[in-house]
Amino acid sequence: MTKHSNKLSTTTSSKSDHHSTDFEVHRNWLAITYSLPIKEWYVNAKSEWTLDYPPFFAWLEFLFSQIAKFVDPEMLKIDNLNYDSPETIFFQRTTVIIADLMFLYGVREIGKVFCNSQNNFMVFGCLSLCNIGLLMVDHIHFQYNGFLLGILLLSIAKVCKNETPAFIVWLLKWYCFRDNKFFTRLTQLGVIVLTITFVSFGPFLSQLPQVFSRLFPFKRGLVHAYWAANAWALYIGADKILSVISKRFGWVATTKTASMTGGLVQEDTLAILPTPTPLVTFVATLLSILPVIFLILKKKQKHLHREDFVRCIILCALSSFIFGWHVHEKAILTAIIPLSLLATLNKNDGRIFMILSSAGHTAIQPLLFPYDLTLLKILMHFIYSLAEILCFQELFNSSLLKIHEWIYVIILPFITIYETVIHKIIFGQQLPFLPLALTSIYCAIGVIYSWVLYYYVFYTNCTVTDIESSNVKTSQKVQTKVDKIKKRN
Repeated sequence: MTKHSNKLSTTTSSKSDHHSTDFEVHRNWLAITYSLPIKEWYVNAKSEWTLDYPPFFAWLEFLFSQIAKFVDPEMLKIDNLNYDSPETIFFQRTTVIIADLMFLYGVREIGKVFCNSQNNFMVFGCLSLCNIGLLMVDHIHFQYNGFLLGILLLSIAKVCKNETPAFIVWLLKWYCFRDNKFFTRLTQLGVIVLTITFVSFGPFLSQLPQVFSRLFPFKRGLVHAYWAANAWALYIGADKILSVISKRFGWVATTKTASMTGGLVQEDTLAILPTPTPLVTFVATLLSILPVIFLILKKKQKHLHREDFVRCIILCALSSFIFGWHVHEKAILTAIIPLSLLATLNKNDGRIFMILSSAGHTAIQPLLFPYDLTLLKILMHFIYSLAEILCFQELFNSSLLKIHEWIYVIILPFITIYETVIHKIIFGQQLPFLPLALTSIYCAIGVIYSWVLYYYVFYTNCTVTDIESSNVKTSQKVQTKVDKIKKRN
């Protein structure tokens, strides 16, 4: 998912149209990949919006630039910073729509694998293709997340049909440890992985350090300008509260000034609590992922189901979102979109989807910065939530949420109203970051709650089959002994 904006998202335009800084980010990437030799793609820093996506995405920008030259060559000039002619706007918006065909294809293919009825497929299509998070970040804020998520869905579908290798842990268990051909299959898998890696990074061997520094922005700080709704939002929020309390009661003689709420991306520090390092976030992420990996590896192969694979992906995506370094708020879509598939098949998945999508989409809404988009944000949230309720009522004929979960979800639209309207009425221009911080913290509670609950669901679903199998085997052994005794008698 995207990770490049160095400032809190704003809208810029020389005309009346609104478009975010990400619009200029991708226009500049078109210019870089078209006008410069490959060896300069990850070195050029003429604009503050430097190329910091993996090489395959850079090649996609290069492909688009070959078409863009026929629309408006001026957009491909490195020096034309913040260039936004009508032709440029039309072209870039069109590329997002065209790229979304990959998302449409991914939804179709994975639906064919998992959906066991036309009804399930229709609901999944509604929840995924009409996802308001994608609508906001791609078609209003301007990004290409639908294209990338389409590849994710397609790869899941292919793996579940035993076609194209994609995910190492599942493939080791599902692909390599079968038919007594471990080393042959492992070699095949290794060749595929190494070939793809070489094709991706091979042309940039002379600038690998620069490429990796762009792909892993450790100097950008723990959190993005607008905090993602994850554990670090709660952690920083706790630090702010402790800082205020310590100053009020004089518990600490001196306190550092935190630099987490200035709306800029930077190397940041906390006032009271220890400031996490990239290593800390890596360890936290790894530890949060290990349980689901362990369960997949431990489970007997004949009891593995393709739903286990998708749940594993969702939990890994959530773990990375919750504990990762410099995570962007829209990365939550890597969990929401796959979960929308399982939500049509299982009540527990549907229950967690309703909570996670409500919290995740609310956390994305501040990206739509202009005041005149407030009503649009609230309407999108309301319509999508209503669609969820009606779809699940049709599928499961029951209410999925507990009373405390309903209360949490119902409060979410009021968080958006406070962020966009009420805060300005009460505080004016004071405390400008407070509504954003409040949104992140409240939504983080729902995201982490969904993660914990989903781990519980995954664990019980993964173990019940083995337990039942063990009980069946025990019963069979007992019955065998009884039969032998009868024969002797």
